[in-house]
Amino acid sequence: MRVLLSTWGSRGDVEPLVALASRLRELGAEAVLAAPADEEFTALTDRVGVPLVPLGPTVRSIVLGERPPSAGAAFQLAPELVAARYDTLLKLGEDCDALVATGLIPVGARSVADKLGIPYVFACFHTVGLPSPYLPPSAARPGTPTPEGEKDVKKLWEYDALRVSELYGEAENTHRAAIGLPPVNNIRDYVFGDRPWLAADPILWPWRSLLSLDVVQTGAWILPDSRPLPDEVEAFLAAGDPPVYVGFGSMALRGATGIAEDVIPAIRAQGRRVILGRGWAGLAAIDDRDDCLVVGEVNHQALFGRVAAVLHHGGAGTTTTASAAGVPQVVIPQIVDQPIWGRRIADLGIGVLYDGPTPSMESLSAALSVALSPEVRARAKAVAGAIRTDGTTVAAKMLLDAVS
Repeated sequence: MRVLLSTWGSRGDVEPLVALASRLRELGAEAVLAAPADEEFTALTDRVGVPLVPLGPTVRSIVLGERPPSAGAAFQLAPELVAARYDTLLKLGEDCDALVATGLIPVGARSVADKLGIPYVFACFHTVGLPSPYLPPSAARPGTPTPEGEKDVKKLWEYDALRVSELYGEAENTHRAAIGLPPVNNIRDYVFGDRPWLAADPILWPWRSLLSLDVVQTGAWILPDSRPLPDEVEAFLAAGDPPVYVGFGSMALRGATGIAEDVIPAIRAQGRRVILGRGWAGLAAIDDRDDCLVVGEVNHQALFGRVAAVLHHGGAGTTTTASAAGVPQVVIPQIVDQPIWGRRIADLGIGVLYDGPTPSMESLSAALSVALSPEVRARAKAVAGAIRTDGTTVAAKMLLDAVS
Protein backbone atom coordinates (compact mmCIF):
# COMPACT_ATOMS: atom_id res chain seq x y z
CA MET A 1 0.00 0.00 0.00
CA ARG A 2 1.21 3.51 -0.85
CA VAL A 3 -0.44 6.68 0.47
CA LEU A 4 -0.06 10.14 -1.03
CA LEU A 5 -0.11 12.92 1.57
CA SER A 6 -0.51 16.54 0.54
CA THR A 7 -0.46 19.89 2.32
CA TRP A 8 0.45 23.53 1.91
CA GLY A 9 0.91 25.67 5.00
CA SER A 10 3.11 26.29 8.01
CA ARG A 11 5.07 23.71 9.97
CA GLY A 12 1.88 23.00 11.91
CA ASP A 13 0.38 21.74 8.64
CA VAL A 14 3.45 19.76 7.56
CA GLU A 15 4.70 18.00 10.69
CA PRO A 16 1.47 16.08 11.41
CA LEU A 17 1.59 14.56 7.92
CA VAL A 18 5.22 13.60 8.47
CA ALA A 19 4.05 11.90 11.68
CA LEU A 20 1.35 10.01 9.79
CA ALA A 21 3.81 8.99 7.08
CA SER A 22 6.22 7.69 9.70
CA ARG A 23 3.50 5.61 11.38
CA LEU A 24 2.28 4.22 8.03
CA ARG A 25 5.81 3.07 7.34
CA GLU A 26 6.00 1.36 10.73
CA LEU A 27 2.81 -0.52 9.83
CA GLY A 28 4.28 -1.75 6.56
CA ALA A 29 2.89 0.84 4.14
CA GLU A 30 4.66 3.45 2.02
CA ALA A 31 3.96 7.18 2.04
CA VAL A 32 5.08 10.15 -0.02
CA LEU A 33 4.52 13.76 1.00
CA ALA A 34 3.81 16.63 -1.39
CA ALA A 35 4.38 19.87 0.51
CA PRO A 36 6.14 23.24 0.25
CA ALA A 37 9.89 22.75 0.15
CA ASP A 38 10.83 25.26 2.84
CA GLU A 39 14.25 24.47 4.27
CA GLU A 40 12.96 23.47 7.70
CA PHE A 41 10.32 21.20 6.16
CA THR A 42 12.87 19.35 4.04
CA ALA A 43 15.11 19.03 7.10
CA LEU A 44 12.16 17.56 9.00
CA THR A 45 11.34 14.97 6.34
CA ASP A 46 15.01 14.11 5.85
CA ARG A 47 15.31 13.46 9.58
CA VAL A 48 12.66 10.75 9.52
CA GLY A 49 13.28 9.49 6.00
CA VAL A 50 9.98 10.55 4.44
CA PRO A 51 10.20 11.56 0.76
CA LEU A 52 9.13 15.17 0.16
CA VAL A 53 8.10 16.34 -3.30
CA PRO A 54 7.87 20.15 -3.63
CA LEU A 55 4.34 21.51 -3.98
CA GLY A 56 3.76 25.18 -4.81
CA PRO A 57 5.88 28.10 -3.61
CA THR A 58 7.67 28.03 -0.27
CA VAL A 59 5.57 29.31 2.61
CA ARG A 60 8.31 31.65 3.77
CA SER A 61 8.27 33.41 0.40
CA ILE A 62 4.59 34.23 0.94
CA VAL A 63 4.49 34.86 4.69
CA LEU A 64 7.76 36.76 4.97
CA GLY A 65 7.50 38.87 1.82
CA GLU A 66 8.14 42.58 1.91
CA ARG A 67 4.44 43.23 2.56
CA PRO A 68 1.73 41.24 4.37
CA PRO A 69 -0.37 39.05 2.05
CA SER A 70 -3.40 41.02 0.81
CA ALA A 71 -6.82 39.99 -0.48
CA GLY A 72 -5.51 40.49 -3.99
CA ALA A 73 -2.55 38.25 -3.24
CA ALA A 74 -4.94 35.51 -2.15
CA PHE A 75 -6.57 35.59 -5.60
CA GLN A 76 -3.11 35.18 -7.13
CA LEU A 77 -1.98 32.38 -4.79
CA ALA A 78 -5.19 30.33 -5.00
CA PRO A 79 -4.96 29.40 -8.71
CA GLU A 80 -1.22 28.84 -8.36
CA LEU A 81 -1.79 26.26 -5.63
CA VAL A 82 -4.63 24.59 -7.54
CA ALA A 83 -2.38 24.22 -10.59
CA ALA A 84 0.45 22.90 -8.44
CA ARG A 85 -1.79 20.22 -6.97
CA TYR A 86 -2.93 19.00 -10.38
CA ASP A 87 0.60 19.03 -11.79
CA THR A 88 2.18 17.32 -8.78
CA LEU A 89 -0.49 15.01 -7.38
CA LEU A 90 -1.63 13.51 -10.68
CA LYS A 91 1.89 12.23 -11.33
CA LEU A 92 2.59 11.10 -7.77
CA GLY A 93 -0.78 9.47 -7.35
CA GLU A 94 -0.55 7.09 -10.29
CA ASP A 95 0.82 4.30 -8.11
CA CYS A 96 -0.90 5.32 -4.85
CA ASP A 97 -3.86 3.69 -3.13
CA ALA A 98 -5.23 6.70 -1.21
CA LEU A 99 -4.81 10.47 -0.96
CA VAL A 100 -4.92 12.48 2.29
CA ALA A 101 -5.00 16.27 1.94
CA THR A 102 -4.86 19.01 4.55
CA GLY A 103 -3.50 22.50 5.15
CA LEU A 104 -4.80 25.61 3.37
CA ILE A 105 -8.06 24.40 1.78
CA PRO A 106 -6.62 21.83 -0.64
CA VAL A 107 -8.66 22.57 -3.74
CA GLY A 108 -7.67 20.17 -6.51
CA ALA A 109 -6.69 17.24 -4.32
CA ARG A 110 -10.09 15.53 -4.30
CA SER A 111 -10.44 16.00 -8.06
CA VAL A 112 -7.10 14.25 -8.54
CA ALA A 113 -8.23 11.37 -6.32
CA ASP A 114 -11.49 11.10 -8.26
CA LYS A 115 -9.63 11.02 -11.55
CA LEU A 116 -7.27 8.32 -10.25
CA GLY A 117 -10.12 6.36 -8.67
CA ILE A 118 -8.57 6.21 -5.20
CA PRO A 119 -10.03 7.03 -1.75
CA TYR A 120 -9.72 10.66 -0.64
CA VAL A 121 -9.61 12.05 2.90
CA PHE A 122 -9.73 15.69 3.92
CA ALA A 123 -8.05 16.03 7.30
CA CYS A 124 -7.92 19.11 9.53
CA PHE A 125 -6.22 20.00 12.79
CA HIS A 126 -9.17 22.07 14.05
CA THR A 127 -12.75 22.57 12.94
CA VAL A 128 -12.50 26.27 12.12
CA GLY A 129 -14.18 26.77 8.75
CA LEU A 130 -16.21 23.55 8.82
CA PRO A 131 -19.93 24.42 8.47
CA SER A 132 -21.94 24.56 11.69
CA PRO A 133 -25.70 24.87 12.27
CA TYR A 134 -25.00 26.83 15.45
CA LEU A 135 -21.99 29.09 14.80
CA PRO A 136 -21.82 31.71 12.01
CA PRO A 137 -18.61 31.75 9.94
CA SER A 138 -17.41 34.86 11.78
CA ALA A 139 -17.41 32.86 15.03
CA ALA A 140 -16.19 29.57 13.60
CA ARG A 141 -13.60 31.28 11.42
CA PRO A 142 -12.45 34.49 13.17
CA GLY A 143 -11.92 37.40 10.82
CA THR A 144 -14.35 36.15 8.17
CA PRO A 145 -16.37 39.05 6.69
CA THR A 146 -20.13 38.52 6.43
CA PRO A 147 -22.93 40.55 4.84
CA GLU A 148 -23.79 43.44 7.12
CA GLY A 149 -26.99 42.83 9.06
CA GLU A 150 -27.34 39.16 8.08
CA LYS A 151 -27.97 36.91 11.10
CA ASP A 152 -29.33 33.68 9.62
CA VAL A 153 -26.58 31.10 10.25
CA LYS A 154 -27.52 28.93 7.26
CA LYS A 155 -27.41 31.89 4.88
CA LEU A 156 -24.08 33.02 6.30
CA TRP A 157 -22.56 29.61 5.61
CA GLU A 158 -24.00 29.72 2.09
CA TYR A 159 -22.26 33.06 1.65
CA ASP A 160 -19.04 31.51 2.97
CA ALA A 161 -19.29 28.75 0.36
CA LEU A 162 -19.76 31.36 -2.37
CA ARG A 163 -16.63 33.18 -1.21
CA VAL A 164 -14.57 29.98 -1.45
CA SER A 165 -15.95 29.29 -4.92
CA GLU A 166 -15.12 32.83 -6.02
CA LEU A 167 -11.55 32.31 -4.88
CA TYR A 168 -10.96 28.83 -6.31
CA GLY A 169 -13.82 28.01 -8.66
CA GLU A 170 -12.43 29.14 -12.01
CA ALA A 171 -9.06 27.47 -11.51
CA GLU A 172 -10.58 24.25 -10.14
CA ASN A 173 -13.13 23.79 -12.88
CA THR A 174 -10.68 24.70 -15.64
CA HIS A 175 -8.32 21.95 -14.47
CA ARG A 176 -11.17 19.51 -13.95
CA ALA A 177 -12.32 20.05 -17.52
CA ALA A 178 -8.76 19.45 -18.76
CA ILE A 179 -8.78 15.96 -17.21
CA GLY A 180 -12.33 15.12 -18.26
CA LEU A 181 -14.23 15.83 -15.04
CA PRO A 182 -17.48 17.85 -14.80
CA PRO A 183 -17.55 21.21 -13.01
CA VAL A 184 -18.18 21.56 -9.26
CA ASN A 185 -20.47 24.28 -7.97
CA ASN A 186 -19.81 24.22 -4.21
CA ILE A 187 -16.03 24.01 -4.02
CA ARG A 188 -15.85 24.19 -0.23
CA ASP A 189 -18.20 21.31 0.51
CA TYR A 190 -16.71 19.19 -2.27
CA VAL A 191 -13.22 19.56 -0.76
CA PHE A 192 -14.40 18.80 2.79
CA GLY A 193 -16.45 15.76 1.79
CA ASP A 194 -19.00 14.10 4.06
CA ARG A 195 -16.61 12.67 6.68
CA PRO A 196 -13.53 14.84 7.26
CA TRP A 197 -10.96 13.65 9.76
CA LEU A 198 -10.14 15.81 12.76
CA ALA A 199 -6.54 15.23 13.85
CA ALA A 200 -6.87 16.98 17.21
CA ASP A 201 -7.02 15.74 20.77
CA PRO A 202 -10.62 15.40 22.01
CA ILE A 203 -9.74 16.99 25.36
CA LEU A 204 -8.23 20.06 23.69
CA TRP A 205 -10.72 20.36 20.81
CA PRO A 206 -14.07 18.77 21.83
CA TRP A 207 -16.33 20.60 19.38
CA ARG A 208 -17.52 17.79 17.18
CA SER A 209 -21.18 18.19 18.24
CA LEU A 210 -21.28 21.75 16.86
CA LEU A 211 -20.73 20.70 13.25
CA SER A 212 -22.97 19.83 10.33
CA LEU A 213 -20.54 17.18 9.06
CA ASP A 214 -19.88 13.68 10.35
CA VAL A 215 -16.39 14.32 11.68
CA VAL A 216 -14.06 11.44 12.53
CA GLN A 217 -11.77 12.51 15.38
CA THR A 218 -8.56 10.49 15.38
CA GLY A 219 -6.57 12.37 17.99
CA ALA A 220 -3.59 14.60 17.20
CA TRP A 221 -0.91 13.37 14.79
CA ILE A 222 2.22 13.69 16.90
CA LEU A 223 5.70 12.99 15.55
CA PRO A 224 7.84 11.48 18.36
CA ASP A 225 11.05 13.44 18.77
CA SER A 226 14.03 11.74 20.40
CA ARG A 227 16.60 14.44 19.60
CA PRO A 228 18.66 15.59 22.59
CA LEU A 229 18.60 19.24 23.54
CA PRO A 230 21.64 21.26 22.45
CA ASP A 231 24.44 21.52 25.01
CA GLU A 232 23.85 25.25 25.46
CA VAL A 233 20.21 24.61 26.33
CA GLU A 234 21.10 21.88 28.81
CA ALA A 235 23.67 24.18 30.43
CA PHE A 236 21.16 27.03 30.64
CA LEU A 237 18.51 24.79 32.22
CA ALA A 238 21.03 23.52 34.76
CA ALA A 239 22.15 27.02 35.71
CA GLY A 240 19.01 28.04 37.58
CA ASP A 241 15.29 27.62 38.18
CA PRO A 242 13.10 26.52 35.25
CA PRO A 243 12.76 29.37 32.73
CA VAL A 244 9.76 30.46 30.67
CA TYR A 245 9.85 29.47 27.01
CA VAL A 246 8.65 32.03 24.44
CA GLY A 247 8.05 31.09 20.82
CA PHE A 248 5.70 31.96 17.97
CA GLY A 249 6.70 29.30 15.47
CA SER A 250 5.86 30.15 11.87
CA MET A 251 4.11 33.42 12.74
CA ALA A 252 5.67 36.47 11.10
CA LEU A 253 4.28 38.73 13.89
CA ARG A 254 3.83 41.69 11.57
CA GLY A 255 2.98 44.75 13.65
CA ALA A 256 4.30 43.05 16.78
CA THR A 257 7.99 42.81 15.95
CA GLY A 258 8.83 44.51 19.24
CA ILE A 259 7.06 41.86 21.29
CA ALA A 260 10.36 40.70 22.86
CA GLU A 261 10.71 44.15 24.43
CA ASP A 262 7.54 43.46 26.41
CA VAL A 263 7.74 39.71 26.91
CA ILE A 264 11.26 39.49 28.33
CA PRO A 265 10.75 42.19 31.03
CA ALA A 266 7.37 40.62 31.88
CA ILE A 267 9.04 37.28 32.53
CA ARG A 268 11.83 38.89 34.51
CA ALA A 269 9.21 40.67 36.62
CA GLN A 270 8.04 37.22 37.72
CA GLY A 271 11.58 36.30 38.76
CA ARG A 272 12.06 33.91 35.84
CA ARG A 273 14.68 33.42 33.16
CA VAL A 274 13.82 33.21 29.45
CA ILE A 275 14.37 30.81 26.58
CA LEU A 276 13.39 32.72 23.45
CA GLY A 277 12.57 30.79 20.28
CA ARG A 278 13.75 32.81 17.30
CA GLY A 279 11.08 31.46 14.93
CA TRP A 280 10.00 33.03 11.66
CA ALA A 281 9.53 36.36 13.42
CA GLY A 282 13.28 36.49 14.11
CA LEU A 283 12.87 37.24 17.81
CA ALA A 284 16.06 38.40 19.50
CA ALA A 285 17.37 39.25 22.95
CA ILE A 286 16.89 42.85 24.08
CA ASP A 287 20.18 43.05 26.00
CA ASP A 288 23.23 40.98 26.89
CA ARG A 289 22.07 39.71 30.29
CA ASP A 290 22.75 36.04 30.91
CA ASP A 291 19.19 35.22 31.98
CA CYS A 292 17.94 35.01 28.38
CA LEU A 293 18.92 32.32 25.86
CA VAL A 294 17.89 32.63 22.21
CA VAL A 295 17.43 29.32 20.40
CA GLY A 296 16.53 28.11 16.93
CA GLU A 297 14.94 24.76 16.16
CA VAL A 298 14.84 22.58 19.31
CA ASN A 299 12.95 19.52 20.48
CA HIS A 300 9.85 20.94 22.18
CA GLN A 301 8.86 17.54 23.52
CA ALA A 302 12.12 17.36 25.45
CA LEU A 303 12.15 21.03 26.45
CA PHE A 304 8.60 21.85 27.53
CA GLY A 305 8.53 19.46 30.48
CA ARG A 306 11.54 21.30 31.92
CA VAL A 307 10.29 24.89 31.78
CA ALA A 308 8.01 26.82 34.12
CA ALA A 309 5.57 27.94 31.43
CA VAL A 310 5.25 28.25 27.66
CA LEU A 311 4.20 31.56 26.10
CA HIS A 312 3.16 31.00 22.49
CA HIS A 313 0.81 31.83 19.61
CA GLY A 314 -1.71 29.04 20.15
CA GLY A 315 -0.94 26.90 17.12
CA ALA A 316 -2.38 23.38 17.19
CA GLY A 317 1.02 21.68 17.42
CA THR A 318 2.52 23.90 20.12
CA THR A 319 -0.67 23.81 22.17
CA THR A 320 -0.83 20.02 22.02
CA THR A 321 2.86 19.58 22.84
CA ALA A 322 2.69 21.95 25.80
CA SER A 323 -0.50 20.34 27.08
CA ALA A 324 1.00 16.86 26.82
CA ALA A 325 4.06 18.09 28.72
CA GLY A 326 1.89 19.29 31.61
CA VAL A 327 3.28 22.82 31.51
CA PRO A 328 1.19 26.00 32.07
CA GLN A 329 0.63 28.16 29.00
CA VAL A 330 0.04 31.78 28.07
CA VAL A 331 -1.49 32.03 24.60
CA ILE A 332 -1.18 35.22 22.55
CA PRO A 333 -3.22 34.27 19.45
CA GLN A 334 -2.47 35.72 16.03
CA ILE A 335 -4.80 34.18 13.43
CA VAL A 336 -7.70 31.82 12.59
CA ASP A 337 -7.87 28.91 15.06
CA GLN A 338 -5.44 30.27 17.63
CA PRO A 339 -7.96 32.30 19.69
CA ILE A 340 -10.06 29.15 20.06
CA TRP A 341 -7.10 27.04 21.20
CA GLY A 342 -6.30 29.76 23.73
CA ARG A 343 -9.87 29.87 24.97
CA ARG A 344 -9.85 26.11 25.46
CA ILE A 345 -6.58 26.28 27.42
CA ALA A 346 -8.15 28.88 29.69
CA ASP A 347 -11.38 26.87 30.07
CA LEU A 348 -9.39 23.80 31.09
CA GLY A 349 -7.57 25.85 33.71
CA ILE A 350 -4.14 24.96 32.31
CA GLY A 351 -3.16 28.43 31.18
CA VAL A 352 -4.19 31.93 30.23
CA LEU A 353 -5.62 33.34 27.01
CA TYR A 354 -4.20 36.79 26.39
CA ASP A 355 -7.26 38.19 24.62
CA GLY A 356 -6.87 41.91 24.26
CA PRO A 357 -5.03 44.72 22.51
CA THR A 358 -1.31 44.73 21.80
CA PRO A 359 0.47 43.09 24.76
CA SER A 360 2.25 45.29 27.26
CA MET A 361 4.85 44.37 29.84
CA GLU A 362 2.38 44.92 32.67
CA SER A 363 -0.45 42.89 31.18
CA LEU A 364 1.86 40.04 30.18
CA SER A 365 3.36 39.95 33.66
CA ALA A 366 -0.15 39.68 35.13
CA ALA A 367 -1.01 36.83 32.76
CA LEU A 368 2.20 35.01 33.65
CA SER A 369 1.49 35.44 37.35
CA VAL A 370 -1.73 33.47 36.89
CA ALA A 371 -0.10 30.82 34.67
CA LEU A 372 2.75 30.30 37.14
CA SER A 373 0.43 29.75 40.11
CA PRO A 374 0.50 26.35 41.86
CA GLU A 375 -3.15 25.77 40.96
CA VAL A 376 -2.59 26.12 37.21
CA ARG A 377 0.55 23.99 37.31
CA ALA A 378 -1.28 21.23 39.18
CA ARG A 379 -4.17 21.35 36.73
CA ALA A 380 -1.78 21.27 33.74
CA LYS A 381 -0.12 18.13 35.07
CA ALA A 382 -3.49 16.47 35.63
CA VAL A 383 -4.75 17.23 32.12
CA ALA A 384 -1.51 16.03 30.56
CA GLY A 385 -2.31 12.49 31.59
CA ALA A 386 -5.50 12.54 29.49
CA ILE A 387 -3.90 13.70 26.21
CA ARG A 388 -3.98 10.92 23.62
CA THR A 389 -0.82 9.87 21.82
CA ASP A 390 -2.26 7.31 19.41
CA GLY A 391 -3.70 9.63 16.75
CA THR A 392 -1.38 8.53 13.96
CA THR A 393 -2.02 4.88 14.74
CA VAL A 394 -5.78 5.40 14.56
CA ALA A 395 -5.51 7.28 11.25
CA ALA A 396 -3.02 4.87 9.68
CA LYS A 397 -5.15 1.83 10.51
CA MET A 398 -8.22 3.55 9.08
CA LEU A 399 -6.34 4.13 5.84
CA LEU A 400 -5.16 0.54 5.73
CA ASP A 401 -8.70 -0.68 6.29
CA ALA A 402 -10.07 1.66 3.60
CA VAL A 403 -7.96 0.14 0.84
CA SER A 404 -7.74 -3.48 2.03
